[in-house]
Amino acid sequence: MTESLIQALVVMQEAKALKEARRLLDKGADPMNILESCSKAMEIVGKRFEREEYFLPHLMMAGEMLKQISEMIKPVVKEDKTQPGRGRVLIGTVEGDIHDIGKNMVVFILEASGFGVLDIGVDQAPEKFVQAVRSFQPQVVGMSGLLTLSFDSMKETVQAIEEAGLREKVRIMIGGGQVTEKVKDYTGADAYAADAVAGVRLCRRWIGGE
Repeated sequence: MTESLIQALVVMQEAKALKEARRLLDKGADPMNILESCSKAMEIVGKRFEREEYFLPHLMMAGEMLKQISEMIKPVVKEDKTQPGRGRVLIGTVEGDIHDIGKNMVVFILEASGFGVLDIGVDQAPEKFVQAVRSFQPQVVGMSGLLTLSFDSMKETVQAIEEAGLREKVRIMIGGGQVTEKVKDYTGADAYAADAVAGVRLCRRWIGGE
């Protein structure tokens, strides 16, 4: 049902992608299915970028299409009274890593789903996460990292949050292409998300009791 949307996003057909997203919404499609299709499309775009088949302008165009689809979906999500209660999520890419495709996808879906999100960006030191937790007071902290060296940064960030006396106030999830259950245990996070949609489902469960 959403294959045409995925294809349009992947090949950068903006008009077709927006038209297809609107058609799906008008037919009563589940907004989360549309968001999941966007996630799948961005995963393909990200892989093409890594293989140097796509470049920065492609990522910018993909981001703009996601933004417009998000604006379509937000009103539908807010009108759905069956949606669980929303809260605040802090997210960032840890120190030593500048990859943000996956992080941006999570932010996109979280915002479209009605969460309050603070994205602190890439290459963020542990103390930056601590400062943001203190000021933003999120229920969930998401840490992203694609490189294996980011695993130590994730662990150090979890430790910094704990040393600041804030660990009991937040649930921590990690994500990235090479993150596994073993990495989750190493870092001290509460859970890991295999993809953007899985990350959002974690937030919905933790915050909304889903």
